[in-house]
Amino acid sequence: MTTAAATTEVTREELTRLLEQQRAAHAADPIPDAATRRNRLDRFVAAVLEHATELTDALEADFGSRPPTTSLELDILSGLTSIEATREHLEEWLAPTELPAALRGGVPAVIQHRPKGVVGIIGPWNFPVLLVFVPAAEALAAGNRVMIKFSDMAPGTGEVFARAVASRMGPDEVVVVNGGVQTATAFSDLRFDHLFFTGSPKVGRLVGAAAGRNLVPVTLELGGKNPAIVAPDADIADAATRIAAGRLINNGQVCLCPDYAFVPESAKEQFIEAYRAAVLSHFPTFEENPDVVSIVNEANYARVTGLIQDAKAKGATEVVILPEEERDRVLDSTMRRIPPTLLLDTSPHAEINAEEIFGPVLVVHTYADVDEAIDYVAAGEHPLSSYWYGGETAEFERFLVRTTSGGVSRNDTALAYLNHAAPFGGVGMSGSGAYHGKAGFDTFSHHRTIAQSDLPVIVAKSLVAPLPPERVERVAAAAAEAARNAVARLS
Repeated sequence: MTTAAATTEVTREELTRLLEQQRAAHAADPIPDAATRRNRLDRFVAAVLEHATELTDALEADFGSRPPTTSLELDILSGLTSIEATREHLEEWLAPTELPAALRGGVPAVIQHRPKGVVGIIGPWNFPVLLVFVPAAEALAAGNRVMIKFSDMAPGTGEVFARAVASRMGPDEVVVVNGGVQTATAFSDLRFDHLFFTGSPKVGRLVGAAAGRNLVPVTLELGGKNPAIVAPDADIADAATRIAAGRLINNGQVCLCPDYAFVPESAKEQFIEAYRAAVLSHFPTFEENPDVVSIVNEANYARVTGLIQDAKAKGATEVVILPEEERDRVLDSTMRRIPPTLLLDTSPHAEINAEEIFGPVLVVHTYADVDEAIDYVAAGEHPLSSYWYGGETAEFERFLVRTTSGGVSRNDTALAYLNHAAPFGGVGMSGSGAYHGKAGFDTFSHHRTIAQSDLPVIVAKSLVAPLPPERVERVAAAAAEAARNAVARLS
């Protein structure tokens, strides 16, 4: 098994050198053709897949406990569908877009889709490979050079990933940087042509501020308090089973997990029992079960357990879901295994209502009227994903109209994310910008309009004084007519 690597900081000077190396390479080939881009994509993908076993071993060591199949499927293979679609559509997306000609056809124009230059990508810890692998591939498809700052919370995986990429890619194409907070801060301060960040809103604010100082375009993929509303017409047991599965992916350490659920008052006990049964079907044993993913480190273990304790101190009821024979045991905290937990009757003042959980804990609220749940979601910060369990009813339509989120999935978890033809991103506190497929290609491209004049007259000359009297009269008449038309539309 790979052991975790020690964190070594990378100096600002070295980061600047790497950036300038990539910038010079981009200047030498500013608009690579489709064959070149496809070759870079293929080498990048091959580099990751050739080291898949090393990466899954390293991920297990970094987490403490994480099934290799989970890492292989979710952190590596799940990105391939989107990357393959991007590869196949390159020529189509690269082709200039023709625009309707302006000034009665005398000024034709096209939009050129060209690389931005050097893209910086800062990855998170929960899926540290996937969430740099996919955006980096899309940046390469758009013709850019890429610098990746790997998460310092998965140092062993970062060391393997850097070595894997270097085996197939030159540092002037893609380079992986490891290091801690000092390196991450210096990385954020670099004058990239685009900066892409996945992580928490708290760190996203810092990254966005750093990018703003250099006027660097930035994409922020953040998280949020994702709601799950169990509608009055829902099959309660089925909804509980589906929500439990969504909450347990990677032991809840997923930005798309449901953070809280609203269920009808009359179905509260039925939901709890069905949720309990669903959890135990996944984990008939817990403490020694190799399929349980550990909380990534001691700091996050303390944070999640602290949220539970705060909620309990403020009146919440804790429902810990463990097999019968393990209920009276005290779990070894060094394993960082928090059992699946429900929190009931949680105070509005509990910290867990404001902070993204990132653990196997679900807050359960009840409602007498489903509009209470819709209003609660609408009043909060916009989540990355919202969930509705039930039919395509009038209530569901009200939910779609009155709430805002990065995406919506009905009757299962992360369905909007799984469609790689759809843009993926948040809104407000859950992020800005999007990627996946065409959206990713567009994010990492500069769309430059190129226009030309086929007119016999000089357009600019007609805008410079002195203007002939007939033009003054024509402009005044046009303004008066536009005003009359605008007023007429109101009647």
